[in-house]
Amino acid sequence: MIYWLYEKLLLRMLTLFPEHLCFMITEQDMIDAPEKIAEVSGWCREVGIRGVTFHISTRDAARIEPFLPFICRIADFARLELHGGNRDEVLGEGMPVLVAIGHSGREEITGCIRGMARDGIDPDTVDEGLIDSYLTFRYTPDLVVKTGGSHLTDFLIWQSVYSELFFSDVNWRLFRKVDFLRALRDYQFRKRRFGS
Repeated sequence: MIYWLYEKLLLRMLTLFPEHLCFMITEQDMIDAPEKIAEVSGWCREVGIRGVTFHISTRDAARIEPFLPFICRIADFARLELHGGNRDEVLGEGMPVLVAIGHSGREEITGCIRGMARDGIDPDTVDEGLIDSYLTFRYTPDLVVKTGGSHLTDFLIWQSVYSELFFSDVNWRLFRKVDFLRALRDYQFRKRRFGS
């Protein structure tokens, strides 16, 4: 079947979209297809998704630096929040797109606990709302997409506890708009329970 026709058919079927979407990709994904991150951000904007997060899993954020020009292309049509290594910056305007390079959810939770301890918070007053207020990343994705069959990272471990997960066996480099729309179709037919 011709892919553009299938895309149109899938788009016509979609009525319920996630508000916030998270893609978990690897350092190797960025090496193999550095332009894909801006392309996928564009697809998200086209269908009306309100926010997108990309986590680039790497042990050394400096290894992603050669690909920053590709990431920064997102700022041409969206509001890019870039967090990686010693770099924290905001570029552009429009739909928020967060790109977090090499961050760990465990480190983020540890940072929350340290912050509360530094601020002298009484342990008996700690609740979910307080922890939320100490988080570095405040987005709660409705859908987390992992391409290429590798495992999820612990990024957004607190924020994604009620997220729907979609695993695509298509590698990031080969991830097409039709694969993106299939993930959205899958999300549309899930009954979200939010832990109940």
